[in-house]
Amino acid sequence: MVALVVVVHSLLCVVVIALVLMHSGKDAGLSGAFGVGAASSSYGGSTAIVERNLTRVTVAAAVLFGITTFALAKLL
Repeated sequence: MVALVVVVHSLLCVVVIALVLMHSGKDAGLSGAFGVGAASSSYGGSTAIVERNLTRVTVAAAVLFGITTFALAKLL
């Protein structure tokens, strides 16, 4: 059980880091490489929808990361 939670926690750690880096900031950061910060994209030029969905996925991954953190604290 502990090994499974550790593996899930480690994967979520990498996912949260990747999702945070994909957010567009002042300089468009790493998200520019994936087209999130582009002025015109295949979504009709509206990057607000893409940013909003990216934010939702990031929050969900962060919540799951927090849950696995508490689970590890209880198990260990």
